[in-house]
Amino acid sequence: MENKRENWGSRIGFIMAAAGSAVGLGNIWRFPYLAGENGGGAFIVIYLMFVVFIGFSIMLAEFTVGRKTGLAAVGAYKKINRSFTFAGVLGVLSAFFIMGFYPVVGGWATAYILKSFTGLLSDPAAIGDMFGAFIGNPVEPLIWMAIFLAINIVIVAKGISGGIEKAGKILMPTLFVLLILIAIRSVTLPGAGAGLDFLFKPDWSVVNGGTFLAALGQAFFSLSLGMGCMITYGSYLSKSENLPSSALTVSLMDTSVALLAGVAIFPALFAFGMEPAAGPGLVFVVVPQIFAQMGGLGPIFSAIFFIALMVAALTSSVSLLEVVVAYLMDERGWARKKSVYLSGAIMVVTGILSSLSLGVMSGFTLFGVGAFDFFDILTDKIFLAIGGLILAVFVGWFMDKNELKEEMTNGGAIKFGLFEFWYALVKFVIPIAIAIVAFFGITGIAQTSLMLFGLAVIAVLAIFSKKL
Repeated sequence: MENKRENWGSRIGFIMAAAGSAVGLGNIWRFPYLAGENGGGAFIVIYLMFVVFIGFSIMLAEFTVGRKTGLAAVGAYKKINRSFTFAGVLGVLSAFFIMGFYPVVGGWATAYILKSFTGLLSDPAAIGDMFGAFIGNPVEPLIWMAIFLAINIVIVAKGISGGIEKAGKILMPTLFVLLILIAIRSVTLPGAGAGLDFLFKPDWSVVNGGTFLAALGQAFFSLSLGMGCMITYGSYLSKSENLPSSALTVSLMDTSVALLAGVAIFPALFAFGMEPAAGPGLVFVVVPQIFAQMGGLGPIFSAIFFIALMVAALTSSVSLLEVVVAYLMDERGWARKKSVYLSGAIMVVTGILSSLSLGVMSGFTLFGVGAFDFFDILTDKIFLAIGGLILAVFVGWFMDKNELKEEMTNGGAIKFGLFEFWYALVKFVIPIAIAIVAFFGITGIAQTSLMLFGLAVIAVLAIFSKKL
């Protein structure tokens, strides 16, 4: 007997869950350090352009494909055009590979909540060494990763309305409140104005092809695009939902959190004379050093910040796990709990490989990088952007234009005055823009090798797509 498809219990529940999927490590962990490495305001301007003209359009397309078919990524593509089944499989692979390193960082954030009160801030000069020792430890990070992943499994096992939606309604408002508290403290520090200048006064001298690729990858990663999340979430929508309004709301919420994270971090960085281009360790090394200099309130603000980071990671990782689970339910006919437990078990293994690649297995590399960076680069710079490109081509060239408009306007019940503009963007502009940015943005032997590997994987999937 076919299982009845689950639905969101309310519009606000869907918006919070979808925004939660979009808001994640990409906003609080990745966005600040990428902005720091790429000129601050210049990177932000480019990022915002990609969100407005590409991110929103792709998100709306994913919602539309998901709701129209009532199926997750693989089934949605297969139902409309079986030759594109590979694009759905690519989305599932992307979600699965991201979960190869995402729970590791989520585990770090969870651990740092406790560490904020147990000596982390006692010696600011030693925080960097403490972080290096922590992530290189063969056991401790694995325990925290397992705890973080277990929370994901519990939420997703409870289903759409009873698990993911309820979690989103609690976690997203909590995240906003926590970030606002940190931002208020940050901008009131003496010398904080220099940090705001760095964020909002572009320095175009540092911009190159890599900056554009980083901004594009960040837009896709941050908005959870190109990995099947929004197709999957869209498949649980009712036919009365306003798709353009929902896509706009989720995009605005996601971008506001990214900017809020920047305001929470950079004014404090400059107030204490810290280096903005600190790389991926910015949040776990430089930010704790800031809190260490705040005196007695330092541990409290540190804990608040890492709770916010953990919450952001959790709302996104839940959606990534759901992509894989929905595939097993839709295409394999498995029960939800069986799908969740098996997917979670495999993710434990990939998480172990990622974590150990930063320590005892650092000598083992794939295409010149460790497992952690392999999963990160392959998805962020390759699979997500190409997945978005394929979706744009699919929607623009292989779906009926009138059917798309019918779906987006709920049969004419709502207005979407920008439909023609959106359609032109998706059909002509976005595929070319993504291809150009990807071509000129890939740098270095490792990235080039991974690009070739990623393209080979996609080619194999495309060749065998009708058998998938």
